[in-house]
Amino acid sequence: MPLQLDTRQRAMLLEMGVHVWLPGTDFGVQAAAEESPASASERPQPPRPGANPVAPASPRPTAANLASLAASASPAVAALQGAGAANDLGQIHTLGWAALQQTAAGCQACGLCAGRTQSTLTTLTDGQSAKWMVVGDPPDEDEDAAGHAFAGDAGVLLDNMLKAVGAVRASADQPPPPGQDAALLANVTACRPPNGRNPQPAELAQCAAYLQRQIALAQPQVILAMGRFATQLLLAEHPDALAQPPGKQRGTVYRYRGIPVVVTYSPKALLRNSPDKGKAWADLCLAVEAIAR
Repeated sequence: MPLQLDTRQRAMLLEMGVHVWLPGTDFGVQAAAEESPASASERPQPPRPGANPVAPASPRPTAANLASLAASASPAVAALQGAGAANDLGQIHTLGWAALQQTAAGCQACGLCAGRTQSTLTTLTDGQSAKWMVVGDPPDEDEDAAGHAFAGDAGVLLDNMLKAVGAVRASADQPPPPGQDAALLANVTACRPPNGRNPQPAELAQCAAYLQRQIALAQPQVILAMGRFATQLLLAEHPDALAQPPGKQRGTVYRYRGIPVVVTYSPKALLRNSPDKGKAWADLCLAVEAIAR
């Protein structure tokens, strides 16, 4: 189903530096005219209904196939897959929103707790769902200080991107306005790693239980994976895709526990490299189509 944009959304995208090139629009003609032949050949074509590649849905890994799956995945993903059964033995998968937030705030199950000022785990109200879920890498200093994912300039850019598709970040304290879809924003870990280091595989595996519970409670219709570690977790059922560089992982609808997943650039990366905003817009269009299916 083609994405429909009103005047406000078009203006917002232009402010981001994104030329809207949906098929059959004046914006598309303008963007095509401004591009050189080389850049046009490198840019992914805008999504067309029925034309987007969709990764085949994989059955949830079981104890019988974890070994072969881990052999072809990265060490971090292998640890995540191997830790799934252990996480299921805990009580996190039974918690409601308030209890989940409280548990994450006091969690000392791994070394990441030494680096946090506060947990960045965001909750909704009981019974509330979110059409969109955006998962980023572990919290940075700004996110740790703010207590939520995607803070600072990167958060402002992401908010504008979501508004362009009719969504807004939501939480228990800030429900979406009428007529806008809720988007739950999350980090792949709820704590900032000490001194901003990379998380260890065992730490990612331990914290995955919190993210999995957020997904189960929010019941999103699509998930945006933004960042290397977020992508490792959310594409764990697609080991072949994990072997690809980030740019090659785009343009395909994957599945995480049955939910469509679209890989795209993090807002931080877009702030560093503005030309990629057009590609990120194509990813958002693909996510909209994944919802419509």
